Amino acid sequence: MRINKYISHHTKYSRREADELIKAGEVKLGRQILDDLSCEVQPDDNIYVKGRLVEQRTEITVIVYNKPKGVLVTKKDDRGRATIYHKLSGKYRHFIPIGRLDYASEGLLILTDTPRVAEILMNSPLPRVYNIKIDKPFTQEMAEAMKNGLVLDDARAGGHEKSNITDMSFAPFESYEIRSEGPKSTKLRVTISEGKNRELRRFFAHFDAKVLDLKRVAYGEIELNNLPTNKTRYFTRKEYDDLHKYMKAQAKETNKRPPREK
Repeated sequence: MRINKYISHHTKYSRREADELIKAGEVKLGRQILDDLSCEVQPDDNIYVKGRLVEQRTEITVIVYNKPKGVLVTKKDDRGRATIYHKLSGKYRHFIPIGRLDYASEGLLILTDTPRVAEILMNSPLPRVYNIKIDKPFTQEMAEAMKNGLVLDDARAGGHEKSNITDMSFAPFESYEIRSEGPKSTKLRVTISEGKNRELRRFFAHFDAKVLDLKRVAYGEIELNNLPTNKTRYFTRKEYDDLHKYMKAQAKETNKRPPREK
């Protein structure tokens, strides 16, 4: 395992922070100062950060957070806007968000202290459920695109103005439900299996519809339920059990895949 990944996995430091510690001479392998950012760590290596032995963690901690609107899912913002780490307790400073919700979106956000868990869940096809409100009546064209998928050569509408993503493909939605409909707006519950950048905002922008409200209410079997805005909770025992089973299943699936040709 690469040294910065090892440090981020077993300490409060991120990979970027680990790289800076290495550059500053604060990381040792045994008694030797490490200065190679590409160094690979073996399971029986003794790694020290700022003079303290890095103890390998085996426990996993996962929390559910009800993210409010007007908060960014990032460590820092160059415009000084509030981030989730301004809102969360300091003990979660090193936790990794599973996917993102944009500044104007709210709802369920899963965070973990274990990079492997974050990687598996972020890349999983687990269903993501959203309650959304758009400023247009629902159309047959929208329904067909949800059913069959959509490929856009120009998907800039609905994206952030500084985003460098220009095109995007949308997999068929797993399901959708019209919750209320009027001449000027529609409320929907949609389920998708991807987590692309502003995916739903870009999808509806293609039909000249603006997403007025977007709230994630479920991710896989994890549901927001009545968790208050800006509050957290730990995974339940059943949720931890289900997570371990899912990770084992994913590991088996990975081992079954044939090696890539070089």
